[in-house]
Amino acid sequence: MKDKKKSALIVNKGINPPPSVDNKAIQRFKSKKKKQFTVQEYLDGILSGDRTILSRAITLIESSLVEHHETAQKIIEACLRYSGNSIRIGITGVPGVGKSTFIEALGQQITEEGHKLAVLAIDPSSERSKGSILGDKTRMELLSANENAFIRPSPSAGSLGGVARKTRESVILCEAAGFDTIFIETVGVGQSETTVHSMVDFFLLLMLAGAGDELQGIKRGIMEMAHAIAINKADGDNLNKANKAKTEYQNALHLLPVSPSGWEPKVLTCSSLNNSGVKEIWETILNYKKHCIVNGFFNKNRQEQSKYWMYETINENLKNSFYNNEIIKEQIEEIEKQVIEKKISSFRAAQLLFEKFRSC
Repeated sequence: MKDKKKSALIVNKGINPPPSVDNKAIQRFKSKKKKQFTVQEYLDGILSGDRTILSRAITLIESSLVEHHETAQKIIEACLRYSGNSIRIGITGVPGVGKSTFIEALGQQITEEGHKLAVLAIDPSSERSKGSILGDKTRMELLSANENAFIRPSPSAGSLGGVARKTRESVILCEAAGFDTIFIETVGVGQSETTVHSMVDFFLLLMLAGAGDELQGIKRGIMEMAHAIAINKADGDNLNKANKAKTEYQNALHLLPVSPSGWEPKVLTCSSLNNSGVKEIWETILNYKKHCIVNGFFNKNRQEQSKYWMYETINENLKNSFYNNEIIKEQIEEIEKQVIEKKISSFRAAQLLFEKFRSC
């Protein structure tokens, strides 16, 4: 019997592949699970300026989970006595006006003077996915690295006008953490400005020159809310246009009624690129605060804002209670179907549902 020819191809036995899941890594991950803090530990961390604990507390406030709600409210109540010692500034403007660049320039100016700044930036949430990019830290690189600044992007989560529902509570925590200047950046000109105006002391409107008919491009209501208008990107070839826009806005503001604070709104020009006019804007904000403290409007306005948010919270809780009611959940689709089929009117449908809710 002839020997079989040996193959020229020799295959050595390889090593066994590693498991697809590293069990040891999983155990290490589980062992590093975040510690659950008590309310007192949250308070102590916030008062000591611990930014990690401050961020976690704000996350609790923004959470929609029922189990987080009670803890969040206790943290807020514990921080209340340490809050209020700041100037709260709302900043808004048309898309492309350069809000993030401006905030970074103004923020650097403020922190160089020894102030501590917290920036609560509202990122628009997708109506489809409910997700947000939360990219403000990437747009404010210098301010992000500033030890006297704290930047917290929050999703608007579909709330009215894109304003994060819990922004006002976050302000209280930031003030308790020692931040004496608070910026609230909105997603842009729209309904959100009314909401932001009700939680800040000073409302700054950023505008562009040379982008069309400026006075036609903005609602009168927003101009009435503004304590100052800043024409941004006033540099290079755009400088003359910015000065012309400044004059137009000044003339327009004279036609508006006097504000309750007795303050005459200012119009300024600035360039975040070369940092011109930024210091003057900060001085205007400080002058406004001084003006309102002297005539008593500053504290009175904050008291009115607290009342406003109490009633807003009542309305929100009633709405949530209605839609989370089991009977409403069971019957709302059927009544909705009757409205679509024109068997009952929309108003009658709402009345029927409300009567069922009241009888629960």
